Formats: sequence, C-alpha cells, structure tokens
Amino acid sequence: MEFVDPYGWHGMSGENLLAVREKLASFESMTWNEILIRGKKFHHSIRISDITSEAQDRLEAAGLGLEEVVSLRLSNLERVFGYLVNGVLVLLWWDPSHQICPSRG
Repeated sequence: MEFVDPYGWHGMSGENLLAVREKLASFESMTWNEILIRGKKFHHSIRISDITSEAQDRLEAAGLGLEEVVSLRLSNLERVFGYLVNGVLVLLWWDPSHQICPSRG
C-alpha cells in the first residue's frame, strides 16, 4: 500500500476507510473468476502500459516488475488497485477520482 500522493491511503478519512473496508470485504466470498470474468465490466486487470505515466513511474520506483494491475470498482469513480500474488490481492492504491486509468471516451 502506498501512502503518498496522489494515490495514497493516507488521504482517507476514517469514514472512507470503513466504507472501503466494507466494500472490499464483499469480494471475499467471491472467486477471482466471478470478480474478473463475470464482473469484468466493473473489475478487471489492466496492462501497465494502459495506466497513467505517473502510476507507471510509481510501479517502476517500487521495483515490482508487474505486467498488469487489478482494478476493483467501488463506486462510480472510486477504484482500488493492486496485484495478485497466489490468489491474494496486494493493495497498492486507492483512487477516489478514477485517475489511474481514466475511461476512454
């Protein structure tokens, strides 16, 4: 988890943190197939080349060597990003304004 601007968890209020925790908990009873295949309209893997250059730079600085990240939609704009390790999502960023991978219009 990153605690730096612009995608850091440090910007959350306690109320937001509880709401995100609740939304993430709702995924715990689902398989990744259910989340990423059946729910692909809202939750999906994204190639690193498709996220903002600033986010790419953050990943490079972290030395993670990822080819893709997972985006989970929490609300109309709000997203949580992470990457999968042995079926577990390692959280990276909280993106309240859909800035990491803006929708193409």
